[in-house]
Amino acid sequence: MLGETTGDDADAGAAPLVIATRESALALWQARHVQSLLRELYPARTVGLLGMTTEGDRRLGSSLAKIGGKGLFVKELEEALNDGRADLAVHSAKDVPMHLPSGFTLAAILERADPRDALVSARYRSLAELPEGARVGTSSLRRECQLRAAHPQLRIEPLRGNVQTRLRKLDGGEYDAIILAAAGLKRLGLAERITALLPSAESLPAVGQGALAIECREDRGDLIALLEPLNHAATRQCVLAERALSRGLAGSCNVPIAGYAEIAGGDLHLRALVGSPDGRQVLRGECRGAPAAAETLGATLAADLRARGAADILAALA
Repeated sequence: MLGETTGDDADAGAAPLVIATRESALALWQARHVQSLLRELYPARTVGLLGMTTEGDRRLGSSLAKIGGKGLFVKELEEALNDGRADLAVHSAKDVPMHLPSGFTLAAILERADPRDALVSARYRSLAELPEGARVGTSSLRRECQLRAAHPQLRIEPLRGNVQTRLRKLDGGEYDAIILAAAGLKRLGLAERITALLPSAESLPAVGQGALAIECREDRGDLIALLEPLNHAATRQCVLAERALSRGLAGSCNVPIAGYAEIAGGDLHLRALVGSPDGRQVLRGECRGAPAAAETLGATLAADLRARGAADILAALA
């Protein structure tokens, strides 16, 4: 336990809650944010944090695609939920595998923050300014695919580590620019490091990017009810559509897939991209429909993309 609690110790009527979290600065910000929201909702409860180091954290020097994907960041947290050490876990929605283990559920998805990718560079103000051969760091095949397709003159190089580590590598001259999620930089108070925000037309976001998800055991009906006020209906529908899209495309860290949904004018608008890491094959699609049919829309768009060539791209990467 990190030794942090909230709530009134004199009010002993309610059971304490424990949040499992990774111990990176960004993960702790996210967990403390949820901790604060729960304190406001339920001041009678004590809310503590259980800090954990996951397999993904221990292997930051390796490519996620090669060591098992983003599920390595959540497995240990789920084990803590399963054995009762924690009640809930807070994740970046984009880090949650598309298929949850049996017995787990995403009880709440919070209102989405900025979903865009951000260019960070000390010398260049935009991707267009980067000269031929400039080194751009990213850990994402999705970003790599889109960068190579639009800017084939750039050198795209792998970049792992937490946000601060990635910024240090940039500042140390290992890269001319790096691409990070805008939401993470803003949550850490590092918005001033953002050189340019990349519009979704230039860099379509990852599934779930910018949203926080709270996971718990499916049999915890009491907890699911407590977390319901944290659900943001529009964000939840958008993220569910994006996740259904990714499931339909068998999305993983081995495949460059992007998916981003917005609700406007009463309709849910879902855009998607699947391609090859080298950017030579890029297939796009979109659909619109009722937000209540979010998961159906995602699955339908995935099927359409598969029929138009995504199946061949995916097979080549398997």
